Amino acid sequence: MGFFRKKSNSKMHSNSISTSQMMKTNLANELKTNLQENLQRIKDSLGKSSDIIIREIRVGKVETIKAGIIYTDGLTDTTALQNFILETLMLDVEGTELQEKLSPEQDLISILKDFAMTVGEIKELTNFEDLLTGLLSGDTIILIDGYAQGLIVSNRHWVERGVTEAAAQVIVRGPREGFSENLRVNTALVRRRLKDPNLWMESKIIGKRTKTNVAMMYIKGIANDKIVKEVRLRLDRIDIDGILESGNIEELIRDEPYSPFPTILNTERSDVVAAELLEGKIAIFVDGTPFVLIVPAIFIQFFQSSEDYYQSADIASLIRLLRYFAFAIAMLAPALFIAVTTFNHSMLPPSLLISLAAQREGAPFPAFVEAIIMEVTFEILREAGLRMPRSIGSAMSIVGAFVIGTAAVEAGIISAAMVIVVSITAISSFVSPTYNLAISGRILRFGFMAMAASFGLLGITIGLIALLLHLCSLRSFGVPYMSSLAPFNLSDQKDAFIRLPMWKMFTRPRLINQQNIVRQQDSASAKPEPPKNKESEGG
Repeated sequence: MGFFRKKSNSKMHSNSISTSQMMKTNLANELKTNLQENLQRIKDSLGKSSDIIIREIRVGKVETIKAGIIYTDGLTDTTALQNFILETLMLDVEGTELQEKLSPEQDLISILKDFAMTVGEIKELTNFEDLLTGLLSGDTIILIDGYAQGLIVSNRHWVERGVTEAAAQVIVRGPREGFSENLRVNTALVRRRLKDPNLWMESKIIGKRTKTNVAMMYIKGIANDKIVKEVRLRLDRIDIDGILESGNIEELIRDEPYSPFPTILNTERSDVVAAELLEGKIAIFVDGTPFVLIVPAIFIQFFQSSEDYYQSADIASLIRLLRYFAFAIAMLAPALFIAVTTFNHSMLPPSLLISLAAQREGAPFPAFVEAIIMEVTFEILREAGLRMPRSIGSAMSIVGAFVIGTAAVEAGIISAAMVIVVSITAISSFVSPTYNLAISGRILRFGFMAMAASFGLLGITIGLIALLLHLCSLRSFGVPYMSSLAPFNLSDQKDAFIRLPMWKMFTRPRLINQQNIVRQQDSASAKPEPPKNKESEGG
C-alpha cells in the first residue's frame, strides 16, 4: 500500500509540475502592456528578418497615443495599408475624441475596432502565437502602448496565378475553369456553382511550421454524417511540421497506404467538385495547390470524366467502355503476348505463329526480357518528356520512341511484334482520365509480365484473381472500393460501365449517400418528348 501511495503521490506531483509549466508557458506567450517589449520580442522571434516591416506611429493628430504597425512585405496589400489603416489612425482619428469615448466598459482597442477602422475583417489578439501566425499569413498587426491586446487586420495580398484552364484534365466540351493555388479563389469557384445555403465549409490549420489552411466542404443533408465525422477525425489527427501540397494530406488520411490503387480522387476542375458534392461526397481544399481531394472514392469513379455528362448518353457510354478496354490493354497486353509466345502456342493461328517465330529467330533474348527492356525504355522516355520544356518534350518522346524502336528491330535485339505490343500498351495507358489510375496500371503491368513468363496464361489468371480479391478488400472512408459492383447494386448501374440519360439518373449512389437518395422527384416527366399534335388527336 505504501508503494502505491508513493506512486500516486509522484503522479500528483508530476501533474502539478506539468500544470504549472503550462501556466508559465501561457503567461510567457501573452502580450505585454509595454509596446517596446512586444516589438522587441517580435524582432527576436523572427530573427530581425528584412521582410518584416515594423513602424511606430502615434494615433490621432494630437499624437498622445503610441502604436506599432507590423506587416510582412510581399504578403500584405500596402495600398490598403496606406489608405485604410495608416491614414485612418494618423489623420482621420482625433486623439481628443478617442479620450472622450473611452469608458471603463470600453477600451481603446474596441474603439478602434468598432468605430475607427474602415476595413473588412478585424480580430483581437492577446498572445504571440496568434500574432506571428497572422503576421506571416499577410495580415497587418496593430499594437497599442499600454494595452496587452492587439488587432489583426486582414489585408492579405500577393502575386498569384489566376483562374486558367485545367492542365492535367483536358476535355473537349465543358467549362474551362481550373483551380488556382489560392484556397479562397477555389472555394469561390465552387460557391458560384452551388448557391445552396446547405453547402457548409469547415476550416483547419494543419502543420506546426507551415500552418497551412485546409478546408473541408460538403452539402449538409446530402453528405453522410458518419463519413463527414470520419474525415474530420482524420484531419484532426494529423500532427506534422508542414503540409506543402494536397498529396501530403492524401497520404496521411488514405485507407490503404500500400495499395497501388488510389482511394482518394484528386481534381483541378471546379465542375467535378460541384458534381461530386451533389452526390454526397466531401471535398478537401488545401491552400497552395490547385488539386482538390474528393472522398470517398470508388474504382469506377476513376473511369468517369466530367465530359461524359456534357455529351449525349450513347456517346459517353461508348467512350467510357473504351476507357475500360484501354485500361485492360495497358495492364495485360505485354503479359498476354509473353504467355502466348512462350507457353500457349496453340492459341495462335499457324500462320501468325510461323511469322512470330521467324521474327524471333535471331532475337538474343526471351520475350520477357524483350518486354522489360522496351517497357523500361518507354517509361524513361515518358518521364523525360514530362520533365523537359513543353516545346521540345513531346517531340523528343515521339522521335525518341520511333528512333529507338526502329534501331532495336534493325539491330536484331527486339522483335517487331514486341515493339507493336509495347506501343499499343503505351498509347492505351494515356486513355485513362485520371493520372493516378494510369500509374496503377503501369505498376501492375510488370507483375503480370512476371506471372506470364513463369506460368503462362495460368499465371495471368492467378494474378487477376488476386487483383480482384485485393480490390474487393479495399475501402475508402468506410465505403467499399468496388461498389456498386461488389456489393452489387442494380440501381447504381446507371452510371457504372455505361451512362444512362440524365432523365433516368434520378437517384444518388446508395452506399455513399443514405439519407437523401432522390435526385429528381419524377423521372418520367423529365423525359424529353416532342409536342403532341392536338389537331390529330381531335380528328
